[in-house]
Amino acid sequence: MTSRTRFLITAAFVCHLLVAPSLVTSQLLSVPEQSGLPQIPPNSPSVLKEEEVTIRALQQEKDGPVFKLHGNVEIRYLDRVLQADDVNYNSKTGDVAVDGHVIIDGGPNDEHIEANRGTYNLRSEAGRFENVTGTTGIRLRGTRLTLTSSSPFYFTGKVVEKTGPDHYRVYDGTITTCELPHPKWEFNAHKVVVDVGGNAKIYRSTFRIKGVPILYFPFATHPVQPLPRQSGFLIPNVGRSSRKGTILGESIFWAINRSTDVTFGTEYFSSRGWAPQGEFRIRPSDTSFVDLNYFGVLDRGFGNPKVDQGGHNIRLDGEGAFGHNFRGVANIDYLSSFVFRLAFNEIFSQAVYSEVKSQVFLSNTTRGFSSNALTQRYQNFESTTPGDVITILHAPSFQSSSVDRQLGKSPLYWSYDVALEGLSRSEPSFRTAPLVGRFDLAPTLSLPLLLRGWSLRPEIALRTTLYTQQLAPSSGVGVAINDLVNRKALEGSIELRPPALDRVFDREFRGRKWKHVIEPRLAYRYVTGVNNFPNILRFDARDILSNTNEVEYAVVNRLYAKHTSEQPEDCGSAGMPSLNVGRPTSANRIPWERQGGPQEAPCETGPPVREIVTWELAQKYFLDPTFGGALVPGRRNVFTTTADFTGIAFLTDARRLSPLISRLRIQTTARTDAEWDIDYDFKKGLINSSMAFVNYRIGQFTLGGGDAYLRAPGETLVSNTIAGPERFNQFRLLLGYGYPNKRGFSGATNLGFDANLGFLQYSALQTTYNWDCCGVSLEYRRFALGSVRNENQFRFTFALSNIGAVGNLRRQERLF
Repeated sequence: MTSRTRFLITAAFVCHLLVAPSLVTSQLLSVPEQSGLPQIPPNSPSVLKEEEVTIRALQQEKDGPVFKLHGNVEIRYLDRVLQADDVNYNSKTGDVAVDGHVIIDGGPNDEHIEANRGTYNLRSEAGRFENVTGTTGIRLRGTRLTLTSSSPFYFTGKVVEKTGPDHYRVYDGTITTCELPHPKWEFNAHKVVVDVGGNAKIYRSTFRIKGVPILYFPFATHPVQPLPRQSGFLIPNVGRSSRKGTILGESIFWAINRSTDVTFGTEYFSSRGWAPQGEFRIRPSDTSFVDLNYFGVLDRGFGNPKVDQGGHNIRLDGEGAFGHNFRGVANIDYLSSFVFRLAFNEIFSQAVYSEVKSQVFLSNTTRGFSSNALTQRYQNFESTTPGDVITILHAPSFQSSSVDRQLGKSPLYWSYDVALEGLSRSEPSFRTAPLVGRFDLAPTLSLPLLLRGWSLRPEIALRTTLYTQQLAPSSGVGVAINDLVNRKALEGSIELRPPALDRVFDREFRGRKWKHVIEPRLAYRYVTGVNNFPNILRFDARDILSNTNEVEYAVVNRLYAKHTSEQPEDCGSAGMPSLNVGRPTSANRIPWERQGGPQEAPCETGPPVREIVTWELAQKYFLDPTFGGALVPGRRNVFTTTADFTGIAFLTDARRLSPLISRLRIQTTARTDAEWDIDYDFKKGLINSSMAFVNYRIGQFTLGGGDAYLRAPGETLVSNTIAGPERFNQFRLLLGYGYPNKRGFSGATNLGFDANLGFLQYSALQTTYNWDCCGVSLEYRRFALGSVRNENQFRFTFALSNIGAVGNLRRQERLF
């Protein structure tokens, strides 16, 4: 007879104490409704309706509905487990009195409570406990901790009242996200009200670091929900800069609703003035968002006499998907002055970026047809002199195009591109009318042919472009006059692609099989009819079409490698994925979407195939070296044929051969990325441009370096003639160890050096040390931007897990 059966018989007929060396188990159904007893609503989540209450103990005694349990007592109910040394349990009311090594585990938020003694009700899940240590969002498996929430926390208290399934009141206790019993920081409070899945309200508390009181808070809140958003004051930030002085800042966060919030505040620069800033965010649906940012500086100026570098920067990003394949996008950027960006932007690549682009469009793509309504504004600041800026406006612009479509049942394919736009352009020495009309139509007809691996594609296109203003050549840029001009062009091309040559090498090397592929191509292009190229106003790529008679020849080498075993290659992204040289991070993400820490990149199942090396060589031969007379010697000439081909988009003299372009990329693993792009000019016998970079990750280390070299004739003009070639040669280096959320030490440094001028443009050194619940980051950053900015910054951040951060080292400005 089992222990369970023996207990049931004895308890029913003898009601006598049983002593047994092994655990005794009872399973009891919930008590049915009885008249005179208080009833709990049947839809209450805490009702023990049909679930079993399982009791286990070394010793059990039953007196009516009361169970007296002793030794390793365990009561399982709903999704919770109660453990103690001694328990008195009333199965009729659900009341429990517990004493000695009390533990309650479980619940939807993985709550864990340890206490000396207490009272509890299994139905209402309310009770009172003494000398308590507890956690939420943490699952214990022996000595192993598993986080089940993005906001786990620990709390202690002399007395803890559990007023419901997810509500606690903690008296004379602490709350922290650090592991106990020796937390790095804690709120030591007289009273804490915890709403699990919501917030913890902390009354009359002191914030302590290693037991040392730092700040006193009459009232504070701590988010404990999975996605915390709580209105209130943010932790102040402080810092130091050689140009700005002491930096003090404070902000307010307002969670308007679950999909809308606002952050606004200001910083005070002791040497410069006030810097207000704010952000409005809304995400009304999964396919739409709006993010509005403002940053400004009310500058008192620096130097003698005072130089005011203040200004404003406003950016709006928004996107929405509508029905019937419609999509709307807004990217609006307003910058009051280039000097303001140079002086106060904290990211070097953004500080020196002279372009400001804004666009709003509504597009629809259905069955291969695309239609767009667009408004666009482009600015390029030529220097820091006020007003020295080129502004080009597209307002409005209507465009439509199609992919290649078969013409009936014939082997011919057709497509079209049409645009009707209103345009304007202004710069210091030139200005068009406020609205210049442009109509552009280009239908295309092609005949793709395939024969035994050979691909031949002849294509013909007619283009007509009508402008309501034209350019009258004169000294300087010229003058825009009100006179219609119609540019007509006949375009013909033939592209030939022979069969690719490939070879698979039988011999393995480094556990892989190798394959080499050679892909040649040959293209002939002829454009005629553009006899009024000097009279065409320049707004965008549609306006630089010229006559040409050219041949392009190219060859692409590809080297593939395939693992011979089923074991996938090491494709994790250990190290710092945010650190790289040469390739900017994607701008297509939601602006406030956080970039996660290093994660293991997905590996393909089976032996993976990787394109290890890609090397393209290409060149053009111009049968018409003057491009139908469009080329003007001694001036910069930008044509369609060169704009997207070489590193230098313009020509300064007639030529038969374009530079030979080489594009080499090597990626042996997911941790390695190297590229070298070079243009060699046979006519001048020198390198026009060269851009090389390499990024390599090994273990926790990240290495990167790059060099950008440009020999650009025509960049410096004297009386509209070439003064001489301008050379640019700049280096970028970086080194990183660890990653942002790594425990212990992590660090990174980067620098930019101008080899021509022989000075350091910028440098930064950042170190981080993380504990289990907090971390500190220190950073030194230097900017050397001529007379505009020569600044040393010392920044720091002390971050508390799930609380916030003190300091002025913002997440978007960190090295990693």
